[in-house]
Amino acid sequence: MKKHIAKLILKLLGWKSEIKVPKERIERAVILCAPHTSNWDFLYAVLSFWALDTPVKIFIKDSHTKVWYGFIVEWLGGIGVDRGARNNMVEFAINLFKENKKMSLINTPEATRSFSKKWKKGFYYIAKGANVPIILSYADYSRKRAGFGKLIEVGDKTVDEVFDEIEGFFTPEMAKIPENFNPKIR
Repeated sequence: MKKHIAKLILKLLGWKSEIKVPKERIERAVILCAPHTSNWDFLYAVLSFWALDTPVKIFIKDSHTKVWYGFIVEWLGGIGVDRGARNNMVEFAINLFKENKKMSLINTPEATRSFSKKWKKGFYYIAKGANVPIILSYADYSRKRAGFGKLIEVGDKTVDEVFDEIEGFFTPEMAKIPENFNPKIR
């Protein structure tokens, strides 16, 4: 049902999905979503996942899961996180992968919709610890395309080697608010 709803909404909005990686790899991966400059990015990411019929999880401020619409956020895959508390989110995410054979975890490494000087590195440590690939996902507002564009096997690669593979894939032109995206990720 979600699959058909997502395809219809994307079509009505004039957007299309693009998949440039094997679908079966999307079903168990850390999904890196960028540029993240608007709340609309979440909508296009979720619709893309629904269109693929792939279950996803996303860490989100716990204030979004504790209000009247919290059940909707959780239904969409949101996991409330207290940002003020000292949490080991990497270990928590690795355990989620151990508990779920078919799951993708959305990560927005910019950690803000505002301009970010550099990306957070947790996604790398999650992928490495869970032994899952990183898939680069995007909402490209300049072309009205949302999709999955590149698969990165982490294996024995260092964080710098993985960042080298990512850098240049995402561009400011893709962003809803281009001036809020920094293409220099480190």
